[in-house]
Amino acid sequence: MNLAKENIDTLFNKEWLETNGIGGYASSSIIGANTRKYHGLLVASLNPPTDRRVLVSKVEERIIEEKATHDISVNQYPGTIYPQGHHYLKSFERKPISTWIYEGKNWKLQKQIFMVPQSNTTVVVYKNIGGLEFDIELHPLLANKDYHSNFRENDFDFYYESGKSDIKVYAYPYSTPLFLNWSKGKFTEHRAWYKNIELPKEQYRGQDSVEDYYRIGYVTTSLKKNQSISLLMTTDGNMVGKSLSGLQKKKVNRVNSLEDKNIKHTFYNDLLVSGNQFLAHRASTESKTIIAGYHWFTDWGRDTMIAMRGLTIATGNQETSKSILSTFLKYLDEGMLPNRFPDYEGQDVEYNTIDATLWLFVAMYEYHQKFGDMTFVEDNLKALESVLLFHVNGTRFNIHLTEAGFICGGQESWQLTWMDAKVGDYVVTPREGCPVEINALWYNAMCIYDHFCGGCDIKLHQRIKEAKEKFQQNFEKKFLNKHGYLYDVLTSNGDADASFRPNQIYAVSLPFSVLSKTQEKKIVKLVGDKLLTDYGLRTLEKENPLFIGHYGGNQWERDVAYHMGTVWPFLLMEYWQAYLRVNDFSEKAKLQVVKALKPLEKHFYESEGIHCISEIFDGENPKAGRGCIQQAWSVAALVKLYTEHQLYKVKTIKTRKIPAQ
Repeated sequence: MNLAKENIDTLFNKEWLETNGIGGYASSSIIGANTRKYHGLLVASLNPPTDRRVLVSKVEERIIEEKATHDISVNQYPGTIYPQGHHYLKSFERKPISTWIYEGKNWKLQKQIFMVPQSNTTVVVYKNIGGLEFDIELHPLLANKDYHSNFRENDFDFYYESGKSDIKVYAYPYSTPLFLNWSKGKFTEHRAWYKNIELPKEQYRGQDSVEDYYRIGYVTTSLKKNQSISLLMTTDGNMVGKSLSGLQKKKVNRVNSLEDKNIKHTFYNDLLVSGNQFLAHRASTESKTIIAGYHWFTDWGRDTMIAMRGLTIATGNQETSKSILSTFLKYLDEGMLPNRFPDYEGQDVEYNTIDATLWLFVAMYEYHQKFGDMTFVEDNLKALESVLLFHVNGTRFNIHLTEAGFICGGQESWQLTWMDAKVGDYVVTPREGCPVEINALWYNAMCIYDHFCGGCDIKLHQRIKEAKEKFQQNFEKKFLNKHGYLYDVLTSNGDADASFRPNQIYAVSLPFSVLSKTQEKKIVKLVGDKLLTDYGLRTLEKENPLFIGHYGGNQWERDVAYHMGTVWPFLLMEYWQAYLRVNDFSEKAKLQVVKALKPLEKHFYESEGIHCISEIFDGENPKAGRGCIQQAWSVAALVKLYTEHQLYKVKTIKTRKIPAQ
């Protein structure tokens, strides 16, 4: 990515992300200026994948040649930007590891950053790739904070113990030690606070947008042509003294191994690498999990069940898929799957979701379709049956079966579907009653269980059989309106919410449908006409007076807009699946999908998080990514579509531009 002509505002809005497979990460803007409180070179996960702490905020870098100094870092302070190292930045490449090129009149520097897999360890490598020798100063700026908070000047003493070419730092007594190790050079103690650094992304989100960082000292060395200095930062003392070149080689090999060598499609392979960033180890369950999004999400039941369909099942990662499913099955309680495991010790597992449990059936079905592992299905068939019976008989949050055979649920001050925005006790999109996607999932859960029973030669439970038959008799009569689309919710008092939302697409996209082909085509067309954008589906049609076109502002403003028109890319997984189904999965239809995904491909490479897919976009004129820069189910949507329908084989015709006469 050539950055020589990019302006400072554009550069501030591009971010990079490296992860370590246990919930930790390194991330910043590509010019090195932290723009979020979540940014840092070492954000360690002390209880994988949770309890994340920012320990190293950034490194200030200075090149010294012929008595001239060149600061190549960038910070935003009140009313000014200092230093302005972006003037030296020439290029950035994300893969296989994040790489920057800086260049002055008489010098040229390459910087690379990577994290060591399964370790809270970040390595920064600086290499002289020019012709002349120069000196380099590296000033690590430290913090010690929960990643949701802001770090300000305090009485931490940052006591350290010196080694031969490293220091062991304690921000305060009994804190988690931080090891800083350098491959060559001299360390000079020179303590200082860097104060009032502004974080524009937090300002946009209506959050506290100022931070302070602390410097203990700096490292200096000379670099001749092709010489390097590496700076290692870690919570693992065993990493100190490791061969940094060896660690870097293993990291590169690991990234390259994630690509499908049999498929020569750059975007698809880059998606595979990007999707792997979400896979993590959970210490409390000793199993695999999926981080819902970076920077501030951990692992959530709903997000995991949806995202794993693209990230692990479609891609053929049976071991991880089985590990994730086994863990969640162990935590079934009263027929419900956890929506969230605790972030910290002492917190309870949360079961506040209807859909996560029902998505379990879809994930199990796709797991079996992909891997043919009937033994795993048989081992868990009783657990699946218990889920259905709990829903028939009633469970938490007034979740129960209605006389019509629909799943109904909800309580005041609780939001149980994926449209879960809530501010205090105010639920922004209350969907108490029978939401359409919940019932599409419920029908699929019954059908999938019936399918599994057939495969195991087991008779379908009578109450489940009756519930399925009632559903088939009543769904069209109750949910399908005279305009040809599905009501979003049948409320508890007998009313129908006719708001045109994307949730109805699940009635077409999921494996089992009760609708006719004609009805399905009508729904797909209406959703496409009213909700489809280049970046996802709107959560509410623009004609609705409650539509909010911009996502931004403080917590209240953002949460109110979250599902009132905001665009979600992950919904494309369902929309384009439905579109392909009603068009008989034709080559012409696949070509249309590939063409429609081009704007997201451009976003992936050029905007917000580089090699990332954002969580959401504005409902009006969607272009800039909002929310998290890297969302699991956003990436999973594209991976699943490309993998299952072999979209990487679809050839698009490039039109040659005719020069102006």
